[in-house]
Formats: sequence, structure tokens, C-alpha cells
Amino acid sequence: MYSQADRLRLLIVGRLKIMKVYFISGLGADKRVFKNIRLPEGYVAVFVDWINPGIHESLADYSRRLSQKIDTSESFALVGLSMGGMIASEICKYVKPTITIIISGIPVSSHFPTHLRWAGLLGIHRLIPAKVLKSASIFRSSFVTVSADDRVALKQMVNEIDVRFIDWAIGAIVRWRNETFPSSYVHIHGTRDKLLPMRFTQPTDFIERAGHLMVLNRAKEINLIIQRSLLSLS
Repeated sequence: MYSQADRLRLLIVGRLKIMKVYFISGLGADKRVFKNIRLPEGYVAVFVDWINPGIHESLADYSRRLSQKIDTSESFALVGLSMGGMIASEICKYVKPTITIIISGIPVSSHFPTHLRWAGLLGIHRLIPAKVLKSASIFRSSFVTVSADDRVALKQMVNEIDVRFIDWAIGAIVRWRNETFPSSYVHIHGTRDKLLPMRFTQPTDFIERAGHLMVLNRAKEINLIIQRSLLSLS
């Protein structure tokens, strides 16, 4: 295994290839949510933009189409945040990342909170208009835990997202069925995540007293885990 200093020296002399790390954001967010994430030398971030979903498209089918944005001709890593973690887990069925890192998400559908699983079975999500969800606490309740600048950025992201995408995504999430774990993955979760409580899942790494938006306000600790995980690949 190379140390970070060794990797830098090898990069300088051209003996170490750069690995791409593909990032998939969560519902209501885009690449701006990863602004505090720092990768070690030798890794470059590639942010995967959302594509338009079919009206009744499943999360699995959407993930398969999204996977076409990944260059599989070379080794790569995959990072998924929240809903992006679910998508990353699905993408692993179609492509083979060297490692998958899930942040504030879940790798399999059985790790859903009980109330969300029942909502999907009963179709309760269809009774709530997407415009209401867009302004509801599902997006805004955690805003108070981040800085003023991050709060402004989050509100802007939520305001910009297409309500049709929200409507599709909520339905696709609650209908998601998958029990296949990525072959090699790291799962980072906050102990105070209210949207996807940690007691329902089994993370490989956890951050004490961190909430669902810890990618913004606890990025230093997340960076250490990501860097450790990526550097262990060498």
C-alpha cells in the first residue's frame, strides 16, 4: 500500500495512474453538495448529473441507464450520497467499481426505516403532491444543522430541482427492492440521521452525533474515511 506521499512522488514521475471517482448526489441535490469533499492525490472527482427518468421507471432501470455515464475502460471508484447510495448499489450490478462508498444512504432495501417501507406498500407517497414535498421538512428539517452559506446553497438546490423528478424519485425509492450488496463497499452513516436512522442499517463506519447532511458539516471526518478507503486500494 502506498502512502499519500509515495503516491504523489509516483504521480510526478508518471508511474501511477489517476483514478476517477464518480459522485452521485442525493434527491434534491447536485454536485454542489460535495463541495467540502477532498480526495487524495491521484484521484479526480467526476460528478454524475441526473438524467430524465421514465414516468414509471424503476430505480434499478434508472441506475442501469445512469451507469452508461461511467467510463468502464479503466479502474474507477463510486460514491453515492443518500438516494445516490441506493443508485450506486444498483449500478454495481452493471459495472464493477474498485470500491463503492455510500454516505448517508443504504446499500439494500431491507435497511429502509419501517415507516418508509409501509409507505411504499400502501402507496401513501402518491397522496402528497411533489410541490408539497419540495417545500416540506423532508428537505428542510436538517438545514439548521449546517452553516449559513451551506443553508443558502441547499435551498437553492431544492428550489431548482424539477418537481417531476421529485415525484418520480419518491415513488421509485419506496418501491425499490434490492438485497444485493456491492462486492466491495464502505458505508458511512451518522448516528443522528433522522431521515435514514442508523438503527435500521449496518454501516462499516459511523460518525457520532452526525445527521443526514453530514457531507456538509462533518466533511473533515468523512474525508478521512474516504481517503483511507481509496489509499488502501494500492
